[in-house]
Amino acid sequence: MNNLRTEVNDLLLRLEWGQPAFTIIDIRDRLTFNHGHITGAIPICLDDLLERAKFSLHPNRDIVIYGDSETDVATAINLLVYAGFKNVSELVGGLSAWKAMGGATEGV
Repeated sequence: MNNLRTEVNDLLLRLEWGQPAFTIIDIRDRLTFNHGHITGAIPICLDDLLERAKFSLHPNRDIVIYGDSETDVATAINLLVYAGFKNVSELVGGLSAWKAMGGATEGV
């Protein structure tokens, strides 16, 4: 089990270098996601996370999660780790840290 914290600058470097085999998941509700999210992130609300991840993501894939609260993110990580996902991490500081670092975003 590899329950890590991913720093914003590390994620930014991975994206800039085009490193494959990782997924960014935004666990906020769809309306909030639509108003602004990390470019390339996929929206999966917490209630649907386990079901969707089991059918669409490989258990060894690197997964970086961010959301509205540390509690929600911790819950998401625990769900995935318990389900057998090996490389799940929290994006430290979430979307606000990402924006402060100059990371690309999309949304209304």
